[in-house]
Amino acid sequence: MKKKILIIEDDKELRENIFTLLDEEGYDVLTCSDAETGFITAQQNKIDLIISDIMLPGLSGYDLLEKLNKSGTTTKVPFIFLSAKAERQDLRLGMELGADDYIFKPFKSENLLNSIETRLKRFEKIKQFANSEKNKDRGNRLYSLDDRLFIDSKTKANFIKVGDIKYISADNQYSVVHLNNMTEFLFRKSLNNWENVLPESSFIRIHRSTIINLEHVIKIEKSFNNKHRVILNEIETPLEVSKRYIARIKSKSK
Repeated sequence: MKKKILIIEDDKELRENIFTLLDEEGYDVLTCSDAETGFITAQQNKIDLIISDIMLPGLSGYDLLEKLNKSGTTTKVPFIFLSAKAERQDLRLGMELGADDYIFKPFKSENLLNSIETRLKRFEKIKQFANSEKNKDRGNRLYSLDDRLFIDSKTKANFIKVGDIKYISADNQYSVVHLNNMTEFLFRKSLNNWENVLPESSFIRIHRSTIINLEHVIKIEKSFNNKHRVILNEIETPLEVSKRYIARIKSKSK
């Protein structure tokens, strides 16, 4: 099936040139001259990639991307900006909103085609990986430390390595995964689910609201009120250990 690309560009000549280029490459191409029409078109069609100018009549390309991010059907569609602006602050704004690439005018056809191909291939891999992760959860199969988890944040899709997880804390019906690099990600997954799929040799539950990676344990200590707690490297606040888990963590940490 042809990949469907949406072009949003108010310059008629440039818009038609890009249409011809992509059409000849075998893409199914839709075009719009303003952001509002582009947004509606993106909602009504299953778009695989969007190319948009920044300076548009009415809403800007930035406004468009922000609206697309808030829509469930277009949140993760790869997005490429066309721009005559090369200021660092403009680049930062686009990337913070979730743009996948910038193509600066004037550009070579080859550069645009390469960017499109790269984004489409990456997006396809992410979708395949996400599907495989869903299947793994359904099958309740154990992860290895080298397995990669799919992260689906508001503006970006990415992967994290299981071995890079330092600890996981409960957050109501969700969980927060804390990584080595001090970043955090919210998962729609309970600690019971995590406990069923994480490798038992490396991860252990120490509390109804906490699972830790044993590789990061510095020491286990008793607090002044005779409760046990775990000190993890580079984590200032000790993590409480429930009585029911004390024997288990002591045996694992020997």
